[in-house]
Amino acid sequence: MTPEEFKERMRRKMIENREAFDGKYKNELQALMGLSKSEIDAITPWTTDIETYDALITIVKEASRVNLAQAQLKKRIEELGVVAIKIAEKVPGLV
Repeated sequence: MTPEEFKERMRRKMIENREAFDGKYKNELQALMGLSKSEIDAITPWTTDIETYDALITIVKEASRVNLAQAQLKKRIEELGVVAIKIAEKVPGLV
């Protein structure tokens, strides 16, 4: 990857992130990202579940960016499994 390609990729990511944090689920996204490690560990103590938390953040970011309907977001969260649902339940408005 050339330096120019890297810069362009980062520019696109910054635009996407800004859209996500200004989107439909901006409050939910901020609350989700504000959960502490101890709050997540209280739900599920397995370290591999941090991957689920990261996937959940990615889904909520994209849902916010594209203004995904609540029912569709709920379905995407459910597809991640029980751990994602339990984490999402900590944030009002996600499930």
